[in-house]
Amino acid sequence: MRLLHSTSLEFEEFEIEEFETEQRKNPKYAILSHTWGKASDEVSFQELPHLRAATEGQKLGFHKIKRCGEVAAAANIDYIWVDTCCIDKTSSAELTQAINSMYFWYQQAEVCYVYLADFSSKELAKSAYPLGNHPSFCESKWFTRGWTLQELIAPKDVYFYSSEWELIGKKDDMLKVLHKITEIHPGALKKGTPIKRFSVAERMSWAAKRETTRSEDTAYCFMGIFDVNMPLLYGEGMKKAFIRLQEEIMRSSDDQSIFAWVDEKAAPEKFSGLLATHPKYFLKSKNIRSIGVWAKSGPFETTNKGLRVQLYLARMDKD
Repeated sequence: MRLLHSTSLEFEEFEIEEFETEQRKNPKYAILSHTWGKASDEVSFQELPHLRAATEGQKLGFHKIKRCGEVAAAANIDYIWVDTCCIDKTSSAELTQAINSMYFWYQQAEVCYVYLADFSSKELAKSAYPLGNHPSFCESKWFTRGWTLQELIAPKDVYFYSSEWELIGKKDDMLKVLHKITEIHPGALKKGTPIKRFSVAERMSWAAKRETTRSEDTAYCFMGIFDVNMPLLYGEGMKKAFIRLQEEIMRSSDDQSIFAWVDEKAAPEKFSGLLATHPKYFLKSKNIRSIGVWAKSGPFETTNKGLRVQLYLARMDKD
């Protein structure tokens, strides 16, 4: 994992361990969670050393990185990780490894700083609205992006900052507000709650309204939410990528709620298959619970003829 020193902004390489020992301890680092501006405003891995040495003409993205480092340093955190510059995106192998590792990296971070570039503390101070009803906060672009979902759920602590880098609040103190905006179960936002407690369908519902710039990222950005890994094949298209994601989920889970989705615009006579082609079809699945051990069925199996699965059926009396 490539980290930036919070004061010098120089790169250092580390192996992040799941289980630390006296001999091998992870560095303390903070994650910056943000929405990208114009591509030309963000700082790449190749650009950062030059911008660090420059005295004028800095990119907007560099100021964001520098301020994040200052906030971390003030909290005695020596390192930061920023997705724009800590990954060499010219290397497909490094990009694949980073995306497959991100959820774990977020879990191991000391804290995640959420920078809301489109929300001003000044607006909040002037407004009669409380934070949970403030339009600019509730409608922040950050809450609509695919990649930010795991940045909200995975880290131990999440601190929200305004565009002026003033602290708005901490995730643990904002559970009701965040639930209202994202419709994610408050329990899933609590520190230390195993995400596997929530069914596949419910987790998919959290992703239903999220958007990504690249179509395949509609699937790739949710891998950590389901604790799966898979190769990145940019160019395969969103539908194939999302089908592959569900197939990976089925290899490690027997949660039948993965089939609890609906395409309300599909023609009744049209067979659409057992797997969804987009997270949006799970929009109404947030209350789906897995029946777990009560499901008297065999394992899922993918064959060259399709999916083979035995499902548990129960008779339901109509009202």
